[in-house]
Amino acid sequence: MNDLPAPSEPRLSSTVLLVRNDPTLRVLMVVRSYQIDFASGAYVFPGGKVSADDRLDGWSEHVDGEFSGDERAVRIGGLREVFEESGLLHARKRSDPFGTTIDGDLCEELAPHRGPVDRGEESFLALMQKHDLVLNLNALTPYAHWITPDMMPKRFDTRFFIAKAPVGQTACHDGRETTDAVWCDPADILAKEKKGEAKLLFPTRVNLEWLEDATTSEIALAQAEKREIVTVLPVVQRRESGAVLVIPEEAGYRVSEEPLERVTGG
Repeated sequence: MNDLPAPSEPRLSSTVLLVRNDPTLRVLMVVRSYQIDFASGAYVFPGGKVSADDRLDGWSEHVDGEFSGDERAVRIGGLREVFEESGLLHARKRSDPFGTTIDGDLCEELAPHRGPVDRGEESFLALMQKHDLVLNLNALTPYAHWITPDMMPKRFDTRFFIAKAPVGQTACHDGRETTDAVWCDPADILAKEKKGEAKLLFPTRVNLEWLEDATTSEIALAQAEKREIVTVLPVVQRRESGAVLVIPEEAGYRVSEEPLERVTGG
């Protein structure tokens, strides 16, 4: 009998929920390109893997927030992914004593660098240094932690953050990994998913359900600050009705198990 292969080591990753009021709560979602192998066509929150650039020592002069190690890197990575996928950037001019977030004009000036940073052709840190910018790591409030199941070939150790969207900046998809950037009412996008008009991954859906309980961005942030973060490592279990994906009830989502065929789109 052959031994099963050992699970791959999960890659440290970030996912960021940017929220604003319009007039009630809206969350930024991007639509993944159909040319992408994983989750093509799905509505997702901006995010991705932490890169080597996110861990460079030079960041100490270009971040607000007393963070170090993985915690600093995962926050930098989250803000970088938001910049790459939507063009929004939680940053200030280092010369600004009031810490005012940069405006839309500077974001447009930085926009041509989104693709090169995404492809690893340019350093995100070097871009911040060139424009004398400081990332606001304090803008991110942790609220969830998911690890990809052991049986998956690609695994991610994903920290979820929530943040208010920068004022005066306009979100725009990158045209490569994403084909649209949309400010969604959580209830609306969940309803579209039920009708088959929108594709959502299981973690995205349950986190949208969590957001649906908040009517404003202020309420969502306040709930996140009080939330006890329970690590979610889904496991497959068998029921009489078939296989289900199970997550801890203590994680605080509306559901703790889901038919596997719905998770996988079967």
